[in-house]
Amino acid sequence: MGILKKLQNPDSHFTVPQLLRWLWRVLKGNRQQTIINALIGICGVGVSLLMVVAMQRTIDIASGDREGSVYWGVAMMGVLILAEFALNILRVWIKNILGVKAQNRMQQQILDRLLRSEWRGKNAYHTGDIINRLEQDVKTVVNFITETLPNTVSVVMMFTGAFAYLLQMDVWLAITTVGILPLFVAVSRVYVAQMRKLSRHVRKTDSRIQNLLTEVVQNMTLLKTLEAGSLMVGHLKEEQAELRDHVRRRTKFSIASNLFVNGGFSLGYLIAFLWGAVRLSASTITFGEMAAFMQLVSRIQGPAREMTRLAPAFVSVFTAAERLLELEEVPEEQQGKGDLFKGGCGIRLRNVFYQYDGATSSVIHDLSFDFKQGSCTAILGETGAGKTTLIRLILSLMQPTEGHVEIYDENRGVDITPLHRCNLVYVPQGNTLLSGTIRDNLLLANPKATDDQLWHALKMACADFVETLPEQLDTVCSESGGGLSEGQAQRIAVARALLRDRPVMLFDEATSALDMDTERRLLEQVLSDHRKTVIFITHRTAVVDYCDQTLRVG
Repeated sequence: MGILKKLQNPDSHFTVPQLLRWLWRVLKGNRQQTIINALIGICGVGVSLLMVVAMQRTIDIASGDREGSVYWGVAMMGVLILAEFALNILRVWIKNILGVKAQNRMQQQILDRLLRSEWRGKNAYHTGDIINRLEQDVKTVVNFITETLPNTVSVVMMFTGAFAYLLQMDVWLAITTVGILPLFVAVSRVYVAQMRKLSRHVRKTDSRIQNLLTEVVQNMTLLKTLEAGSLMVGHLKEEQAELRDHVRRRTKFSIASNLFVNGGFSLGYLIAFLWGAVRLSASTITFGEMAAFMQLVSRIQGPAREMTRLAPAFVSVFTAAERLLELEEVPEEQQGKGDLFKGGCGIRLRNVFYQYDGATSSVIHDLSFDFKQGSCTAILGETGAGKTTLIRLILSLMQPTEGHVEIYDENRGVDITPLHRCNLVYVPQGNTLLSGTIRDNLLLANPKATDDQLWHALKMACADFVETLPEQLDTVCSESGGGLSEGQAQRIAVARALLRDRPVMLFDEATSALDMDTERRLLEQVLSDHRKTVIFITHRTAVVDYCDQTLRVG
């Protein structure tokens, strides 16, 4: 219990029992690999102890202390060595096949949970930090569950079996050999507490480096035009220097601890060797028994050494589990079947207020407005006036501090929730294409769409240029639509929205990169379906001219 208390991170609100319960859930999801690895380890213990027996018998036969065939003894050892090889191959196979599968499954589960989480909570973490947790921390947890824990079972069995064998050969030597364990327990209490703290610092700094690298790569064009490359490399050097400092301190502490513990093990081995040599010189044991002594001492101290490695393993997995639990702690959005208004609908705001956490005033203050079914509205306002916040409220990414955002038709009206998001389609500002083909990007909106439907949506969005591309729909775009102009990327994003075909359409500066003629044609075609409720955030007068009403915020 003392070591478990040392595992508690004073800077975290997660308790050790909470972390253990979470790890237990992960263990239940990876039972197959854990059990297989445990069985392989148990078989390995059996093979290892049988090799001690076979070696002792063979040496005694060769020295004349026992009758039998040396060849049979060597043959038995050969069979056991082959069995050990086979178990090692099986262990590697299980690690590389089932281990990767387990990591993939856990990454899928956590990513799915993130995608179902509330918008604001998810954005409390930097993209690079989330990626770091999904890669490094998931790997740490899966390796602990599927490898370290099963290995612990075999380690305990090896220790118990070797100790029992040595005990029946020489009681005093067996007791002396395990005398190091109380020392190990005492050292572990101090070791765990310090390593927990040092490991947390290393992981935090590592995440900050990931954050910096992610931002630099994502904003490379901006940094080049600002000639800020050297500045960012300087920031990276500072973060890396801090990481090296934390790693250096952790390594120094680990080395000092290992020297202390391993010194004790070495002393125990020398005592066992001296005792065996004295007894052999006194002819109270055979050569085979002397060899067995040393083999058994190694098989006792080997597991004991492995147990010393459990402390840093627990430190690492508790740190990783804590970081992954922080992601799962983000509140989950309302889940269930979408509530689709099939005949069209409008959006109504009634006395809506919204204030961000920590802010002293509301960014939206007592706003009432009706985006009527089939209407086209332009939302206008200065930067920071609350336009984007309003869109997020309509998308139910956030809930109003006061008031109501309703979705309604002629039959009913209800407060909008994530379950009503199926009625909306949204085109954000900027380049929102993903890496992949144009077809891949369009099918995000409607995975079952035919080529005819894809081409129709592109035509409606004035994206006919796709026909002139060598690969047409199968043209590959790099990250953020690389290979296309901003205007082309915007039109494909609009086509994707049209392909989703939902009653409410929200456009956030979705025509900002288009020339006036293309913008005019696109607006005419998008607004030709008067059943749609269309909402524009815009600064473009051409867009305002096509709208039935305007809403000025701020």
